[in-house]
Amino acid sequence: MALRFEDDFLKKLEYLHVVSKRAFAGQSRADRLAPKRGTGLEFADHRGYTPGDDFRHIDWKAYKRLNRLLLRLFDEEQDLPIYLLVDTSKSMAQPEKFEQALRIAAALCYIGLSHLDRVTLIPFSAKLGDEASPGTGKGRIFRVFEMLEKFKTEGPTNLRAAFSEFAARGHRRGLVAVISDFLDEDGCEVGLKILRTLGHDVFAVHLVSETDREASSFGDVRFVDAETGERRDIEVTPRLAAAYHAAWQAHTDAIEQFCGRYDIGYVRADAERPFEEIILQAFRQGRFLA
Repeated sequence: MALRFEDDFLKKLEYLHVVSKRAFAGQSRADRLAPKRGTGLEFADHRGYTPGDDFRHIDWKAYKRLNRLLLRLFDEEQDLPIYLLVDTSKSMAQPEKFEQALRIAAALCYIGLSHLDRVTLIPFSAKLGDEASPGTGKGRIFRVFEMLEKFKTEGPTNLRAAFSEFAARGHRRGLVAVISDFLDEDGCEVGLKILRTLGHDVFAVHLVSETDREASSFGDVRFVDAETGERRDIEVTPRLAAAYHAAWQAHTDAIEQFCGRYDIGYVRADAERPFEEIILQAFRQGRFLA
């Protein structure tokens, strides 16, 4: 799959920015405010002068009025660490689903890069893949395309194991977006809790396809587990198909409700839905982009 965006769509993305519910201190200057008081341009507050402070920050006008030495404090604009965890397990191998996931990851990367945020791409299945950071600045989007085009689907899904490995790597706290179908035999809750416990602002992007939610054929059907290879021959009746759809709906509802309870952002991204609509509408409605 060759990843490319039209110029007019890239311009639309430049007007958006990733919304984090928390403030994190970054490393490089960017166009968002962090809680650290520094040498930015936007005045924040005063505090009393103490020996050793930089005298260049003394507010002499305040000294004339109050006869006290006060330092001017500024909000420092810093980068937001953004980690994009992309599910590359075999359950994501459906072309329409995986391509949608890669497009979403690329768009989120471009938005972060446009605002000089520090973006890191990480594939995962039952384990974490190699991390890749394209750098900063929107001109790095072509590097992002190259990185994502190398992602391949393989192995089973295990969010708990993969995100435990993420925790062990000791990343700076930031925003973590998990792009996945969340088809984990052991459930996704523990894995998402691990990220939340680390102090990250966590966002779940739930990829689903028509194949996931519907039993598309009736009669004698052989079902093959995409990750384990297990096979089952089942007679699919209209009643069984309806029960399957109801079970799938209950599963997705449970994930969304779990995210709501633990203050984890949630957006459902259907593989068949127009890509631009997901980014420009669903993500904004989900308060992930503004």
